[in-house]
Amino acid sequence: MISLKNVSKKFSTKQGTIVAVDDVNLDIKKGEIFGIIGYSGAGKSTMIRLLNGLEKPTSGQIIVNNKEITSINEEKLRQVRQKVSMIFQHFNLLWSRTVAENISFPLEIAGISKVERFARVKELLELVGLDGRGDYYPSQLSGGQKQRVGIARALANRPEVLLCDEATSALDPETTDSILDLLVSINEKLGLTIVLITHEMQVIQKICNRVAVMENGLVVEEGDVLEVFQNPQQAITKRFVSQVSETNQAKQTIQNLGELYPNGKLIKLVFVGDQTEQPILSRLIKQFDLEVNIVQGNISHTKSGAYGTLILQLDGDAKAIDEGIRFIHEQKVNTEVINND
Repeated sequence: MISLKNVSKKFSTKQGTIVAVDDVNLDIKKGEIFGIIGYSGAGKSTMIRLLNGLEKPTSGQIIVNNKEITSINEEKLRQVRQKVSMIFQHFNLLWSRTVAENISFPLEIAGISKVERFARVKELLELVGLDGRGDYYPSQLSGGQKQRVGIARALANRPEVLLCDEATSALDPETTDSILDLLVSINEKLGLTIVLITHEMQVIQKICNRVAVMENGLVVEEGDVLEVFQNPQQAITKRFVSQVSETNQAKQTIQNLGELYPNGKLIKLVFVGDQTEQPILSRLIKQFDLEVNIVQGNISHTKSGAYGTLILQLDGDAKAIDEGIRFIHEQKVNTEVINND
């Protein structure tokens, strides 16, 4: 659906040349929810403007739905943009227009008849959960409702790609979850390809199939969300994963484990997918006659499956402990010995 080949974007300033996107290669599949995550200045906002043709790359190729948008003329680019819609952090609604008129606006521009516009707006209001609010003005809506209007408006012309630029950053956690659930529903019902720009790993965790991590204009890591959670490679990726996989209390506990649990062995287990549902601990206790103390645990759910960490204190015969750890390895659970007593 979307392919970037050696794409770079440079800006000339009085202070010199800024490389916002640096030789990026990405392939985004049709119908998936793809996340691009990075901190401020990483280049992700420039990236999303490249995807809809608002910015031209300095070098490289961008292909959207089999059309290379880096070399086509303005007329053909406008045709491509009709199938690539966007929602924004601050909604960008027309405050003097009603909800229905906001949603209808792109249909008016496209020359759609009034009867067709009315029917499409009604359909979209139901889709985004705003049925009965067509005559409201944006000032009468909550933040989440405003974003639902933005989503409905973006869907008016039946796009094939939806770009989301920090679409939940201005919302509280509960509202964020409801908007993310709506995006998943739209993705499943319409088969829409969604590209989501964010600095929040919780957003990636909840709805994305795959993720690219950006830093200083570079894509430093990419993969299935579950795999990235399981085995982050780069320091920045580990920071993002720790946002949802470890609490501050857990980090402090890990730092002081030697003092808190001086006996036996402390081990850290990483469970992925179906492993989180296996009765490994009960089998460990029964088969090896060990005392097993759960020191700390956490399970995070991604769109592709669950990811969990568990820290255990194993106490008992030294040989039985070693056999128990070997048993856990055989269950294909990543295991790290934190201390050796």
